[in-house]
Amino acid sequence: MAKVTSTDLGIEPIGKLLIKQAVPASIGILVMSLNILVDTIFVGNWIGPTAIAAINVVLPVSFFIAALGMAIGVGGSSIISRALGADNDAKALQTFGNQITLTLIFTVSFVIPGLLFVNDIIPAFGGKGVIFEPAKIYYTIVLYGVPFLALCMMGNTVIRAEGKPKFAMYAMMIPSIGNLLLDVLLIKVFDFGMYGAAWATTASYMLCLVFIVWYFLSKNSELKLTNCQFKLRLPIVKEIGSLGFVTLSRQALVSVTYLLMNNILFELGGETSVTAYAIVGRMLMFALFPIYGITQGFLPIAGFNYGANKYNRVKETIFTAIKYAAILATIVFAFLMIFPEAITTMFTQDAAVLKETPSAMRWVFAATPIIALQLIGAAYFQAVGKAIPALLLTLTRQGLFFIPLILILPNFYGEMGVWMAFPISDILSTIVTYYFLKREVKLKLETV
Repeated sequence: MAKVTSTDLGIEPIGKLLIKQAVPASIGILVMSLNILVDTIFVGNWIGPTAIAAINVVLPVSFFIAALGMAIGVGGSSIISRALGADNDAKALQTFGNQITLTLIFTVSFVIPGLLFVNDIIPAFGGKGVIFEPAKIYYTIVLYGVPFLALCMMGNTVIRAEGKPKFAMYAMMIPSIGNLLLDVLLIKVFDFGMYGAAWATTASYMLCLVFIVWYFLSKNSELKLTNCQFKLRLPIVKEIGSLGFVTLSRQALVSVTYLLMNNILFELGGETSVTAYAIVGRMLMFALFPIYGITQGFLPIAGFNYGANKYNRVKETIFTAIKYAAILATIVFAFLMIFPEAITTMFTQDAAVLKETPSAMRWVFAATPIIALQLIGAAYFQAVGKAIPALLLTLTRQGLFFIPLILILPNFYGEMGVWMAFPISDILSTIVTYYFLKREVKLKLETV
């Protein structure tokens, strides 16, 4: 089989290329999502429903620090894709070296205070009452592994920018499978409880990093670094920062959302409502995997062809990605509307949680068929290096619509108002994204 190179991104038919990029990305996201899903099922059944709520409290903190790696990865990978498209290998290498340096500096800088102020951070994110102790156990151990996760997330986006989706898929599968096997061993066999769940997660991050380091040292990667490329270069750091800030802002808003949701739901319905949100949150990660896979596959294709000034291919990539993602989103929507009760029983047999979760799930996923345009539209601006519109569209759903809605609607509709905020914010942000994307296509891609 011929060796896959980044130049294929500018040559192959868009439909075929998008499938080739999106399928491995979708499989990788599916396995990672299944890991989170099954991990939650294991924890709920082998430790208890309170453990599910405890992990949900920890996730926004650990994921925000890990998202520093993702932000640096996505920002730098946009530069790398466009540099490879423009045959500027030197810039691609310098960018990758700077990504590694920045990831190490920022993640370690956040982990240290995260460990020092553990007793203040956990309650702030909803870890109150009986949730506090298991959340503290999980948080402390997992935070040690977060720098490994950040490096993995950064490296994975670079692998994808090189046009190597299968290796990116393997990088996502290895920690997921490792985590599940370690869950069985440490939770079920050795009965280590929350300690076992936490160490299984941390060890899986380490396994992932081993694979990613191997990939870049092997002949599979086109990016071969030298020591001088790790030295930070201000122009590249600024460009990485401006584009990466989009991803970081998105994750920061997700973390703020978790903070608000956990506290609001705890006040409205106690541990039961927090657990219901944890289950729905896992389904948000899991059920949308094919749409996220298409979005991931879309990024390097759009970035490479934009860098190569092949604007007709960029436009075709946008429309094809939206079409494929919309079809899959509609299928996901139908499944979740029909089977929310059966899905909930996989996580727990607690009667109160079983009563509350299905209705919440239906509300949360009510606008799923239209989110394809929202995701692809925002991803386009990031892929082509337009940081400001990418940032604005990223902030629109969570910051402009969702957070105000969860603060306002519960005053009128109680807990139901929290769940109603999801589809309303999806609809409003999709309208905004459509306007900006249509304008961009008309002004840039159809007039050049």
